[in-house]
Amino acid sequence: MRETSNPVFRSLPKTQGGYAQFGTGAAGYGAQQVHAQPYTEYPEQRQAGVSRPLTIDDVVTKTGMTLAIVSIVGVLSYFFAAANPALMFPMFMVGSIGGLVLVLIATFGRKQDNPAIVLSYAAFEGVFVGTASFLFANLVSSGGPAMIFQAVVATFGVFFGMLVVYKTGAIRVTPKLTRMIVAGIFGVVALAIVNILFAIFTGNAPLTDGGPLAIGFSLLCIGLAAFSFLIDFDAADQMIRAGAPEKAAWGIALGLTVTLVWLYIEILRLLSYFNND
Repeated sequence: MRETSNPVFRSLPKTQGGYAQFGTGAAGYGAQQVHAQPYTEYPEQRQAGVSRPLTIDDVVTKTGMTLAIVSIVGVLSYFFAAANPALMFPMFMVGSIGGLVLVLIATFGRKQDNPAIVLSYAAFEGVFVGTASFLFANLVSSGGPAMIFQAVVATFGVFFGMLVVYKTGAIRVTPKLTRMIVAGIFGVVALAIVNILFAIFTGNAPLTDGGPLAIGFSLLCIGLAAFSFLIDFDAADQMIRAGAPEKAAWGIALGLTVTLVWLYIEILRLLSYFNND
């Protein structure tokens, strides 16, 4: 049974062997069998009789709402940081730590379908994205708003590109692929920690200094984030086929937003290397 590399999706309801008996075939190329009784894996929903099964429209709507908040708060935070540069770093820390805390609460507290937590996460992440955009585009490099626009276009280009890859079955989501991506993400996290420690004790950060090694590391992170979308799409598809309750769309929106933000920041970081005077 394959599992997603995204920790938000990994905490979604499970029964025997995986995501509510998901994975009766390879998703994304029409080999999965649709359950005749969609509420079988969610008896509490069947007994209550007040909820309907999850649909793709629910996922699109909730993800759109979450990303809209990230975008609006991000734009406001960018201009606020530009007008008050001294507040940029405190805002950056509040956004990053607040977003991380809410993701941990949603994941380990199994509250990923709570709209208040998801939308609050979006607001914190908007602060983080806005201040990080100002940092990379105006302080770390001279790319400016044009570089931010390029990063946004590239991010959604990768997102929709991987969606096409998934829906056409060009790349199959298999347990082996999932293990490779998960191992890669753990490896990236370990390298990032080592890079931070190296910077603290030596003053040098080879994975983020804009050199060839830093460029290669950013490309690796971008690749992992892109392939993570395949597994996230697969997990969402399995939930829809299993008849998960409609409120599960909030958890899917949270998981996709986490990956999108990661991808955007890595693309922005990479572009900053090439716009560094």
